Amino acid sequence: MRSRTLPLVLCAVLVSGCTDDGEDEPAGADPAVVGVSAPGERLTVIGDADAVAAAVSTSRALFERSGVAVVAGADDRAGVLLGSSAAVGLGVPLLVVDGAAGGAVVGELDRLGAADVLVVGDAELTADEGGPEVLAVPATAAAVSEATGLDLGEADPVPADGDAAAVAALERDAPGGLRPEGEEPAAASVDGSLPPVEPAEPLDDVVVLATGDSPAGIATARAAGARVLLTGGATDPRASEDVVTALGDLPEDAAVVALGAGFAAEEGLDWKTATAATGDQLPGGGQLVFPGRLLVALYGHPGTGALGVMGEQPLDQAIARAQAHAAPYEPLVDATVVPTFEIIATVASSSAGDDGDYSAEAEVDFLRPWVEAAGEAGMFVVLDLQPGRTDFVTQAEMYRSLLELPHVGLALDPEWRLGPGEVHLRQIGSVDVEEVNRVVTWLADLTRENALPQKLLVLHQFRLDMLPGRERVDLDRDELAVMVHADGQGGQGDKQATWAALRRDAPEGLWWGWKNFYDEDLPMLTPEQTISDVEPDPHLISYQ
Repeated sequence: MRSRTLPLVLCAVLVSGCTDDGEDEPAGADPAVVGVSAPGERLTVIGDADAVAAAVSTSRALFERSGVAVVAGADDRAGVLLGSSAAVGLGVPLLVVDGAAGGAVVGELDRLGAADVLVVGDAELTADEGGPEVLAVPATAAAVSEATGLDLGEADPVPADGDAAAVAALERDAPGGLRPEGEEPAAASVDGSLPPVEPAEPLDDVVVLATGDSPAGIATARAAGARVLLTGGATDPRASEDVVTALGDLPEDAAVVALGAGFAAEEGLDWKTATAATGDQLPGGGQLVFPGRLLVALYGHPGTGALGVMGEQPLDQAIARAQAHAAPYEPLVDATVVPTFEIIATVASSSAGDDGDYSAEAEVDFLRPWVEAAGEAGMFVVLDLQPGRTDFVTQAEMYRSLLELPHVGLALDPEWRLGPGEVHLRQIGSVDVEEVNRVVTWLADLTRENALPQKLLVLHQFRLDMLPGRERVDLDRDELAVMVHADGQGGQGDKQATWAALRRDAPEGLWWGWKNFYDEDLPMLTPEQTISDVEPDPHLISYQ
């Protein structure tokens, strides 16, 4: 490395930068050139757990060259915050060091062609002959402004948990001098300045998804002009309405960078990102069914009140009734409350019918107006299957075109799944876990193949023997949220006993639903009682 004084170890806790003669850069010096480029891949994962490595990897991903770079100490919060302001304002990378600069940082400075380095705060960078000239300044907005020519001013102090958000909000034209809340920097002077910087055109079509554990990486992304979206620590891009919207607005060939150690462990991040990039949202936002959402459903079959309250009125009135049922829950829960139809698509029959399956299958064209109108009203839809002597996958395939809509899920009703020789109302049906898992595979494959938001798969149950082998249900397909829906009716003591029995020894990862019966419950719970008496809170509450 080249330095003005050799050998040189620069500690920015000093009150001034070190130069050979104390002179500023000569007037009219050629500007430092910066070049950026979007990653060649649709998805780039920066999963380094180490702060130094994460900052270097982000620089490598977005910068081709940079005649100037900024360096701060990885453990120096004030230095990283103000270094972020400097890097974004200049449009250059921010690297961090842990103790003395290691090979990765030195190598990255060499790759960038950095002739000048601004060290901010409590950091050490050894300058060797032939390397960049180093200017060290204390972590004060005034000192950085003087060294860079940026008009930083004083930004709002950053709270202890706000570093990532503050850095992500920095703008090139007005970066602001970030500093930790409660710290008042001392006045200091600077002897020297950086050459002017010619920033590159911003990477408008690059989105960086950041968990927030690499503020330096976020600063480098903002310096490159990339848009940064904080995920709140989540590593599934389908979880956030804002992320889905942003990715959906990108051109098809735009690049996504996932910045955060957790992304390296997120299985299926490529297809999850591609799904989010469709921009399709579930009712209530985002592409994951749960958590954060409470579905309140009317159950029934269109055009008849004999099979549930949903069909007791015409379509437009049914939508209004579903909305009215959902509204009382809004002040009771923190989740987004979504009105829902659970439509019985195949109805258990007392006669075998032409196909001999003891199930009457509604035509898709008969159900479509209800499904589409519910979606237009911001509602969720679940199609319920009562298959008789046929199997659930066979019946589900009949409604593929409806299940390919983003807001439509599926429910299996084992009570009405008959074995050979069985007849409805003489036996209570059941379904083995192998058949359930065939549905899981079929529905998950449909969801991924069509890049659809996560699907809800409901398993209705009020007796343990209705779902033998339930402990082996496949919960590993992230395309689905699998729920057990407690369908018990009668006195509240019996219903609570059923709820407890169903939940006992249940596999981790199941979601839970509850049904309120108008006529059979003694008494039917009010919305307030449903939330207070049913523990834990159900994620689907249906009315029949």
